[in-house]
Amino acid sequence: MSGMEKDAPQRLRILIADGHGDRLEQVAKAVVSLGHEVLSREGELSNVGRATATLKPDVAIVIVGDSSDHALGMIGKIVQEAACPVIAVLDVEDRAFIKEAARRGIFAHIAGGEDPQEFQSSIDIVLQRFAEYHNLEGAFGRRALTERAKGILMERHGIDEQEAFALLRDQARSSNRKIVDIAESILSTHRLLPGTSRNPSDVGSTESDSAS
Repeated sequence: MSGMEKDAPQRLRILIADGHGDRLEQVAKAVVSLGHEVLSREGELSNVGRATATLKPDVAIVIVGDSSDHALGMIGKIVQEAACPVIAVLDVEDRAFIKEAARRGIFAHIAGGEDPQEFQSSIDIVLQRFAEYHNLEGAFGRRALTERAKGILMERHGIDEQEAFALLRDQARSSNRKIVDIAESILSTHRLLPGTSRNPSDVGSTESDSAS
């Protein structure tokens, strides 16, 4: 086993899009030399979205050819259809393109060359960034759920934000569940919760009953 193969953490399924002729083949060869699988080589904008959704690649590489607009269209289609990071490969550094591509969702870019180790480094970086992005996205989502649940409790029980959070926290502790799980239950069953005429302390038993 070569040192290059040892460096590859896992065999990834990679889609390559846009580039034509020798350029596409060079990139595909570099990817294969790292021990990864090239799932598809898509050159048509109309096909790339469907191919991405069907094949579900781990990483997508978009080679910027003669038309940067075409490459940007490819990036947009892939980001829309795939839960995978995208790497853009350029002949030369193009700040305007990189800025627009980043806005559309790329996680890394390579300018010039098809060195396998450079590709592997970029793949490692995008996978890490992609994981961090989804972790952060998940954290924001959990916070949003909690905020919405607090809002419902505040409205229904005529209490302030601190009291609403205390109810969530106390119910989570008493039921040995996470606060976000209690929040999700409140959001899914809030129409069953009492109105403001009820005692705020009743929310624990109401939430517990509705969640069981």
